[in-house]
This record gives sequence, C-alpha cells and structure tokens, in this order.
Amino acid sequence: MQAVLETRNLNKAFGGLAVTREVNFQLGPGARHALIGPNGAGKTTFINQLTGVLSPTSGRVLLNGEDITGLPPHLRVKRGMARTFQINTLFPHMTPLEAVTLAICEREADTTRWFASMSNHARVVEEAYELLQRLDLTCVCNRPTRELAYGRQRLLEIALSLASSPKVLLLDEPAAGVPTGEAGALFEVIAALPSDISILLIEHDMELVFQFAERITVLVSGAILVEGSPQKITADERVREVYLGAGHD
Repeated sequence: MQAVLETRNLNKAFGGLAVTREVNFQLGPGARHALIGPNGAGKTTFINQLTGVLSPTSGRVLLNGEDITGLPPHLRVKRGMARTFQINTLFPHMTPLEAVTLAICEREADTTRWFASMSNHARVVEEAYELLQRLDLTCVCNRPTRELAYGRQRLLEIALSLASSPKVLLLDEPAAGVPTGEAGALFEVIAALPSDISILLIEHDMELVFQFAERITVLVSGAILVEGSPQKITADERVREVYLGAGHD
C-alpha cells in the first residue's frame, strides 16, 4: 500500500549542525502515527520540512507519490496537507464561526466574497458550523476567539486546518499549554476525526501518545532510532534510556 506521505534520505543542516539525518519515513493511509523524542531531537524541524517551511539540504518529500520537495507551503495545502503549530496562530477578534468560514472561502479561492456578507454564502457557513460541531465548538462559535479557554483555542486551530479538507494532518504538540484535565478531551476529539485523514502527531505527554497512536517513530539527534507499535516502543531499552526513562511501564 502506497504511503500517503513519505520522506527519502531526508537531511537538513544549519551550517555544520545536522538536525535531520537520513530520515526515511512513511505515513500510511488513515494512520494514527506519533513522532516522539527528547527536546532537541529535531521533530519540529522535520515537520517544517514536510510542510515546506524549511527546505531539506538533501533528500525528498513525497505526497501521494508526488515529489513535493520544491513546493511552497500553500501549494502543499492545496494538495491535501495541513498542520497546526506549538503556539496557536488564531485571529483573536474573530469568532470561531467567522474564522472557519473564512478558511473555507480561502480553500475555494473566494475570500473577497466573505468580506461582503456572511449571509451571501449560507452553504459555506453551514459547512463551517458542521465542522465546529464535529469538534464540539458550536457552544462557543459566536464568541470572540480571545475569550475561549486555551483547550478550545487548540480545537479551533484544528478546525481551521480541517477547513482545507486535508488528507494529511500534522499536529505539532496540540496539548501544549492545555490543562491536564482538558488534554484528554482534546485527544478524544482528535481520535474521532474521520478515518480517511492520516494524522502525524508530535506530543510530549506519553500517556496521551500511547492512547492515541497505532504506530510510533522515535527521533533522536535528527535520526530515527526505532519505529513500531506502542508495545514495541515501550519494550525497547534504547527508548527507555534516552526518552521514556528506565522506570516507564
């Protein structure tokens, strides 16, 4: 089965510092895949190369078999890739309904019509509302984003990513800054996303990772240390030593 997203011999160096080293990675259709590793392992740098924010020093990135290594980020979005960031990038004065409606209009290359009146495109507003409903945000859909609890802001960022109708969703620490009591609910929503969306997740909370991921890749010093099922990762002594800690069960 062809990978939805793939890297081949991916390398990235800043001067003499190698931060991605010969990474060969595959994300399968409908995958629930986690990328973990200690701080400084190069996880976000790797994601930035997948999305086109950074260009690799060498190697290739393929999306649905197409070489996208040289494509800018917005064209990767057009081809079905979306991401979130460690720190959310939202419009604080917009409501969630307005923001998601605008994102859908952007997907359809029709942002000028949005500024005329939301009533002019009821179909798009309905789609935005349904998307917010999927992420349990309808109860706050008409409140300014700046007033939302941080956990709901993280969900809104995911909603904005989903507005582009992606087939690949890259989540960079979605639970970062979210109170412990809300993080579990956040991951329940992520886990319930449609199965035709392949998800690659960076997350430091191992309890959440092992609840969510069907497959885990461990990155250390820019290179893949090991990859496999959560059971394989937990049992690997190298992972226990460099990341999970010898006492992890």
